[in-house]
Formats: sequence, structure tokens, C-alpha cells
Amino acid sequence: MDPKAGTSSGGPLSEIQLEKLQRRAAELTVPGRFLIRPLNAALEFVTNLLARLLGSSLVRRHFHLLLSGLLVFGPVLSLWVSRYSIFANRNHYLYRKFLQSTWGWTCTLTGSFILLLTFSARRSPYLSLRHLSRIGLAGLLCWGCRHLLTLLEDAAGACYEPIHQDVQNPDPTAQPLLLLHEDQTKASCLKANMMWRGYEVSQDTLLLCLCCLLLVEEMSIFGRHLAQEKQLQRSPSVPLRVLFFLCVLLLFMWMFLLLCILAYFPVWPSQQLGGALGYLGWRGLYQGWFRLTPRWGSPGLPGESLFSTRDSDKQPQF
Repeated sequence: MDPKAGTSSGGPLSEIQLEKLQRRAAELTVPGRFLIRPLNAALEFVTNLLARLLGSSLVRRHFHLLLSGLLVFGPVLSLWVSRYSIFANRNHYLYRKFLQSTWGWTCTLTGSFILLLTFSARRSPYLSLRHLSRIGLAGLLCWGCRHLLTLLEDAAGACYEPIHQDVQNPDPTAQPLLLLHEDQTKASCLKANMMWRGYEVSQDTLLLCLCCLLLVEEMSIFGRHLAQEKQLQRSPSVPLRVLFFLCVLLLFMWMFLLLCILAYFPVWPSQQLGGALGYLGWRGLYQGWFRLTPRWGSPGLPGESLFSTRDSDKQPQF
């Protein structure tokens, strides 16, 4: 047999080349390991600290008081903030990309976190769907409140079209006369660059307050999950820690945007009424319906049926 034929068919030569490629790949991955290890350690430390903070009874019982303080005293900051700040512009990137899609960001990140946590804790599709249904019910509540508020605003308000002032009395401080349009809704009125006057409730503060309270409720069980994984001598997955960290960042962003809206665009009492409705929605869901038994159609509270009863009331230690 011709030895060249065996060499060309890839025998020992191909094995040598494969070993060289494997050694080369191992050499290239060594610097990456040195970078990944400190990042994993930092992620573990930060998520453990945030889990302990959000899981504490002080935060869970009194977080709504913090939001109430922001709603009441936030407009007072309008006396000190600058009108020339970048946050005084309604077309700012944060307002356009995040404020207008508050529920979308909350639903995506919180739903991903719940799905991954429930499946890693029990590996039960039924339990995962059951806990995910809380996000769906909260979404239906948001949708219903926004449409109901829109109908009430259209019924209680009126559209006015400014007309030119009298040329013989050019007083720039006088309020211009307005021509009433009774067949306009608020959306069509503002789209036509006319003025809408009437009673309204801030839907932005409603969504921001409800999303903040929802995030605190759903993120508070991560400490119990860490405690259970430690008892089982397992380590939570890195994607779960990353999702938890992103949800906490989203919580801080919603609180920052709420403070910016109250300070730069104060509207009393519209914003306070919106925050009150958001609080009542959270109270009705998490403090009312979700505490009932499943026969009432309740999906249960966060963490229900996921952890052992022995550790359900124990403060997480990690």
C-alpha cells in the first residue's frame, strides 16, 4: 500500500493537527478565564447584597411609603431644578425609549426572571405558567385602568382651538380666546395642535408606581432561592443572577424617571391620583387576590410552592 495514500486520507497527520488546534484554543481561553472569574465574583457579591436588601422585611413592608414620599414631596423639587437641564426636555432619550414602554420592559425582564427561577427551583411547567400568570393579570389591570382613564378624560374634558387676539388690544399677557370643539377626543385634539382642558389622571405615574411595586414583590424571593440552593450545595446559574441584576437596575430607573417627572413636570393632583391608583392596583393584587386559595383563581404569591415550608419563613443567610 502506498504510504502517501494513508497520509492523504488524514490518519496520523490529521490527529496531530487537531491536537495543535486544541492546544492553541486552550492557550487563547486562558486570558478569558482570568477575566471571567472576577466578573463572576463581582456579580455574585452584588446580587447577594441586593437579594438581602430586597428580601428584608423593612423594604417589603415600607417600600410603598417611599413611593408615597416621592409623590408628595417630589413636586417640591421643581423650585430648585433647572429648566435648562436635559431632563427638562420631554424628547429626552429616557422618556422616549423607556417611559413610553414602561410595561413592556417590566413584563419582559420580570417574566424572564420568573420563568427561569421557577423552572430552576422545581422544573415544573405548570408552576412556571402559574407564577407567570401574575404578570399577565397585572398587565390586564394596567390595560383596563388606562382605557378607563382615557374614557373618563374624554368625557370630562373639552377641546379648544386658540384664535387670534384683537388687534386693537394687543395685550401679550391676556389669555387668548378659545373656540370650543365638542366632537374631539383628547388624542385627536392634541394631534391637531389644539388645547385640551379637563380633569385627568397621570397614566405615567400610575404605571411607574405599579411597576416599581411589582418588581419589589417579584425580586424579593431571590434571597430565599439563594438560601435553598446553598442548602442543596448548588450554585444559581449566571443567567438567573444577570436577570435579577437587570430587574433591580430597571427598578432604580423607574424610580429615577418618576422623580424626574415629578420634579420637572409637576401636575397637581393628577400625578398623585395616578400614584394612588397604582398603589390600589398593587394592593388589590398582591395583598388581596394573590393571597387567596387557588379555587378563587389565584396564582399565588411569589415563591409559593417553590421552596420548602421549613425555609419559607426563615431569613436567608448567604
